[in-house]
Formats: sequence, structure tokens, C-alpha cells
Amino acid sequence: MSAKSDQQQHWAATKRLTFLTLVIWAVVSFVIHWFGSSLNSESFPGAYFMAGMGSQVIFVILVFWFSVRQNSIDEEYGMSEGD
Repeated sequence: MSAKSDQQQHWAATKRLTFLTLVIWAVVSFVIHWFGSSLNSESFPGAYFMAGMGSQVIFVILVFWFSVRQNSIDEEYGMSEGD
């Protein structure tokens, strides 16, 4: 394959990963919290708070997952930092 083709494939894989990450971020940021008030009950009124704290944990995991996945894409196409 040519270097241009590798760059195009790398960029396509990076765009897919970025789009997927943004979709996950949007769902965790907005969709879960839209239902926060319905999560509250008489026995557990802090469900909305728990959704907020859980989303922060998911964001940390998402950052590390993105980093590992992007690094593997970079290595696959010979564009890692060590190259």
C-alpha cells in the first residue's frame, strides 16, 4: 500500500473512533440525566446524584479507552509516537 492510502485509512479509523467516543459521551452526559428525576423515589432520593457520579466514572474510563484504542490504531498504520 502507498503511504497516502495508509494515511487515509488511519484518518478514517481515527474519525470512526472519535465519532463513537462522542456518541458515548453524549449518551452519558445527556440521556442518562434526562431520566434523573424519574430515578428518584421515596426510599432513594439520591438517584440523580448517583447518575452524576456514575457518569464521571464512565468519563474517566472513556478517556483511557480512547487513548488505548487510538494508540493501537496509530501502531496499526505505522504512525505511533515511536515511529
